[in-house]
Amino acid sequence: MNVSSASAESLRAALAGLLDGLPPSQTTKAVDRLIAHYRGTTPTDAPVLRDRSDVAAYAAYRMPATFEAARGALEALWAAAPEWTPGTHTDVGGGTGAASWAVADVWEGGPRSTVLDWAEPALALGRELADGVLDAAWRRERIGTALRLDETDLVTVSYVLKELTEGDRTALVAEAARAARGAVVVVEPGTPDGYERIIAARSVLIDAGLTVAAPCPHSGACPIEPGTDWCHFSARVSRSSLHRKVKGGSLPYEDEKYAYVAATRFPVRPAPGRVVRRPQIRKGLVLLDLCAPEGLGRETVTKRHGPLYKRARDAEWGDSWPPAGQD
Repeated sequence: MNVSSASAESLRAALAGLLDGLPPSQTTKAVDRLIAHYRGTTPTDAPVLRDRSDVAAYAAYRMPATFEAARGALEALWAAAPEWTPGTHTDVGGGTGAASWAVADVWEGGPRSTVLDWAEPALALGRELADGVLDAAWRRERIGTALRLDETDLVTVSYVLKELTEGDRTALVAEAARAARGAVVVVEPGTPDGYERIIAARSVLIDAGLTVAAPCPHSGACPIEPGTDWCHFSARVSRSSLHRKVKGGSLPYEDEKYAYVAATRFPVRPAPGRVVRRPQIRKGLVLLDLCAPEGLGRETVTKRHGPLYKRARDAEWGDSWPPAGQD
């Protein structure tokens, strides 16, 4: 079943309907409480989303951003392996299914998804939102060391690892690698600690025999010196009225920062280099901060470079560089 490229709009429309009948003050308080939890540092082994009002409020607030971050990571995987199409997908800790929507958006005729989560209210709402749109099953599972996955083509673990202990994180990523016939994609918030969890997951995936497809142009050690910086990317998200109400902002959009790793069991063509910061456009030149197989560096592209200069001006944070046909 295919979800069109307008699926982000379809998802936002469905989410807007969730808030009908909920008192605005209740919605705002639920979002504030849940944000406070997710900004905390203590892992939990109990569902955070307790009832439908919790799930509706948080889904309306967070699901569009999670969708865009997951789609950004999945698009990078697709770019490294455009001939590969997953037939089945497991969305670990998927809650209301944002990553499953993203998978169906990236691969036309999207795979059959199975969404696993420990919060029944989240699964119920996800099933409701996806009815007639996504080809998906929804199953309650405890996410942690004891989880055993059926073999599948693609496993996504999106915004899950922070909620687990370090031991459970390692075990979960190892289990995802074992179960994946094709690829594993892990997405976390684009914070220093989120990046650290991604680097740890990356090591587990490599040790399990997978090859890094994105964002890195190699499967070697990350060239960033621990504690000095972190690798992350940005996705533009349209703000709903709920976003503006909770955050007190007026802009119609916000940028979701995320970190990710995509790894595969099949050969891929990773990017020759990756733009790892927002390009700096100056008069007559563009400065690109890059991660390449030889390490981190900066490339200056000027008008003297001809067509490459225009490509540099159009380049975005997270893009492959140099563009196809220019390397």
